[in-house]
Amino acid sequence: MWQRLAGFVLKFRLWLLALLFVGTGIMAFFASKVELSYEFTGAIPRDNSKWLEYQSFKKQFGEDGNMMVIGIETDSLFSMPFFSAYVKLNDELRKIPAVENTLSIPVAVNLVKDDSTRKLKAVTLFQPLPQTQAELDSLANVFYSLPFYRGLLYSDHSHTYLLAVHINKEVLNSAGRIKVVNAISKTALAFGKEHNLDVRLSGLPMIRTIMATKVADELKMFLAISFVLTAFILLIFFRSFSAVLMSMIVVAMGVIWSVGTIVLCGYKITLLTGLIPPLIVVIGIPNCVYFLNKYHTEYAIHGEKTVALVRMVQRMGIVTLFTNLTAAIGFGVFYFTRSELLKHFGVVAGVNIMLVFLISFIFLPSVLSYLPPPKTKHTSYLDNKVCRAVLNLLNTLVFKYRPMVYLFTGLMVLAAVLGMMRLKPVGFIVDDIPKKDKLYTDLKFFERNFKGVMPLEIVIDTKKKNGVVNLQTLTKLDELSGIISQQPAFARPLSVAEGIKFAKQAYYSGDSLNYAIPNQFDIGFLAPYLRMKGGADSASMFTKLVSSFMDSTRQVARMSVNMADVGSVELPRLIDSLRPHVNRIFDTAHYKVTFTGTSIIFLEGSRFIINGLLESILLAFVLIVFCMLYLFRSWRMLIISLVPNIIPLLVTAGVMGWLDIAIKPSTVLVFSIALGIAIDVTIRFLVNFKQELPLNNYDISATVRQTINETGLSIIYTSLILFAGFMIFAFSEFQGTKALGWLTSLTLVMAMVTNLTILPAMLLWMEKALKKKAQKKELWKALDDEKDLEMKELGLEDQKD
Repeated sequence: MWQRLAGFVLKFRLWLLALLFVGTGIMAFFASKVELSYEFTGAIPRDNSKWLEYQSFKKQFGEDGNMMVIGIETDSLFSMPFFSAYVKLNDELRKIPAVENTLSIPVAVNLVKDDSTRKLKAVTLFQPLPQTQAELDSLANVFYSLPFYRGLLYSDHSHTYLLAVHINKEVLNSAGRIKVVNAISKTALAFGKEHNLDVRLSGLPMIRTIMATKVADELKMFLAISFVLTAFILLIFFRSFSAVLMSMIVVAMGVIWSVGTIVLCGYKITLLTGLIPPLIVVIGIPNCVYFLNKYHTEYAIHGEKTVALVRMVQRMGIVTLFTNLTAAIGFGVFYFTRSELLKHFGVVAGVNIMLVFLISFIFLPSVLSYLPPPKTKHTSYLDNKVCRAVLNLLNTLVFKYRPMVYLFTGLMVLAAVLGMMRLKPVGFIVDDIPKKDKLYTDLKFFERNFKGVMPLEIVIDTKKKNGVVNLQTLTKLDELSGIISQQPAFARPLSVAEGIKFAKQAYYSGDSLNYAIPNQFDIGFLAPYLRMKGGADSASMFTKLVSSFMDSTRQVARMSVNMADVGSVELPRLIDSLRPHVNRIFDTAHYKVTFTGTSIIFLEGSRFIINGLLESILLAFVLIVFCMLYLFRSWRMLIISLVPNIIPLLVTAGVMGWLDIAIKPSTVLVFSIALGIAIDVTIRFLVNFKQELPLNNYDISATVRQTINETGLSIIYTSLILFAGFMIFAFSEFQGTKALGWLTSLTLVMAMVTNLTILPAMLLWMEKALKKKAQKKELWKALDDEKDLEMKELGLEDQKD
């Protein structure tokens, strides 16, 4: 079959190349329309209960993750020159398109009792701007007497102040967010530079934007580095610019098809899908190495170009098909997870790994048929002295020191198992940001001074209209608020109860001791005053703020809590610790309390990704087992093929445990990638072993030695390419991507070593059983065996050199 396929490709090579280039041009058009994703919630299934609760919350109260915060630390805020500049900063921020409003000290609202109208009057404290320092000091004292703003706009234990910027949610979900966030950052940083202050910036809009832009920048960087690096290694290997150029064209087409596929599927570039183009480069190059290496080897033997091309496809077609198939399985199984993020990654990666096989299968034989035969310098690498020395060392280990190989491997596996017992699954919203990065240090600044800026929402359904403004409900809200604010990871919650407490303080002439929930006696006098009065801006601002914590029927209350980025393990524990208090305060017969918000959704998504990856690894393992059974038709060969690939995975897991590298989406990805790629080496070795076995009169030892010598060279080179290709990810700014890079490289190098030591050692260990099966011709059924056809039978007689 493979000979006839080779004949078909060579006979119709011009039409096939034209079709390939036209298809690539079409995909390039679609690839040019690729967009970045700015969503954090793509990992969680759309039928998940937490996702549905979050959608219900957004429908009632709007977006919760649209606040960017600016922090400064100074003891001169209320000096006239500085405060005037701070007011100007606030005004400039409000003028930025897509900024809906700001919440800061310059626009802080106070409530004042107006006995003549029996209403509370809302006034903006610092407007108009005070003209003298004494006037400003007086207003500052009034501001500090308002507990409503304590811990919200200023820290009560440091000279730290917060300015919150609310951004339009439609803009946040588009490419326009970059312009808005950059404008806010530029304005704030210019203010800091002018006043010699270290301005701190954080909030989900900024975190999402920076991470998305870093993904785009790294995608370009990794593509460039992977192309240059692999081209350099190939040039050293083949000593031929034409071989390097052909290989680069193959992977370039693969990259274009992969990005085009992302667009055609309606997906966007995420932290995961952004890895696919560089992965295509890394995975596509071994195809070229295998084909070109076989072509050079056959030409060196026969000296006939067309014969070498046909045998290249015949011998390497099935190998490359199955190596790409197993790699595609390693990625494609992500489609069967419940995470949308992983589904997208699995579909695009799985499909395009098979497409890059098709591209190399058509392109390489076709182009090579037009080029002159390789020269002696192009095939000199086949007898590289350094590589031959390495191969001789491997032969020595396998044939003379096999017990030592087993002993060392056993000790390594034991250490790995002990390390695996230390593994912990955990994820953070800013998990992948370096600890010295300003985005990370600024977030920690807000956690120290304001207990964090990550949004957590608590929804209380009173199950009756106007149930929120019931005095009993308000008291319960205040009690829960007090319990939450005592937690180190939670800031003081905001709810309608805080607004009512602010109103009571105003009723009692601003006495801060009366910042409390009204009692039955107070409410009768206070009720008329709750109908707000004042300037359009100030009154509506405060009214809007309070009403944003109730739905339109006043049945459902919202309690908003800013919190630290505590991680996927700690957050459920914290919420579980609150539930007994919630159940005690809010009788489940009359209230329904739900914890939701972006923090919950993101960390729930991380949990789904981790679980989905673990499940997909098991599924990939099962599917690869069936592929190996189909390929080798022997349970013995199945065991022999799996052991050398399980050991590297165990070692990598052990290294992660010993180095305290947590199980998270980016690091779990290592195992599925490595399993799909590492098995390629095994297939390459065993297929060559099978093909050489009859030529050595079914002598297992002689065939093992010959296989190490013949395939070891291409295995070492492809492993070096894969190692270098994945190591480029170690230069990522994202810690998870960095770990993915060096851990995958470690796994693949380990797989190379085990497949060139443990695999042949096990073949020798089972020599008697294998020899008996082989002599009966039962070791492999005729899967790719076919007699050599004449060139005229393939329609290539006119091309024979």
